[in-house]
Amino acid sequence: MDDYNPELRLKELNIELPKAPNPVANYVNGVRTGNLIFLAGKGPRYADGTEMTGKLGVDISIEQGYEGARLTAINQIAVLKEMLGDLKKVKRIVKVLAFVNSDPNFIEQPKVINGFSDLMVAVFGKKGIHARAAIGVATLPRAQAVEVEVIVEIEA
Repeated sequence: MDDYNPELRLKELNIELPKAPNPVANYVNGVRTGNLIFLAGKGPRYADGTEMTGKLGVDISIEQGYEGARLTAINQIAVLKEMLGDLKKVKRIVKVLAFVNSDPNFIEQPKVINGFSDLMVAVFGKKGIHARAAIGVATLPRAQAVEVEVIVEIEA
């Protein structure tokens, strides 16, 4: 019996997907090649268009950063929903590359990006477990707290 239903899981988690955020420059939200989708980097943008900004280790706590990474996951799922129509077509979250706007002395980037990873597993189950890098950077566009790009395998 297959009980894989990411959209039902979203409802159970009381998550309503926003409209997929528009790209902010000359790129697209995602590119499909074969059975892979490469999602462009997205950040913690709220449904009203505002973003979580700031620097981890300066004016954002690990807990706030975790929530920002979780919000980023919701935005990336919204992009997948827009591209695929049905999230059941997600076969595997393959790779996550995450950037954390960090003070040079901040070393807890993995704890922040767990907000992204934990939600992917909560929504996609074992298909949401992925390879990952969590990297601290000096700054991000518009001073976003985090930015995450994703590679997703989909059903043919």
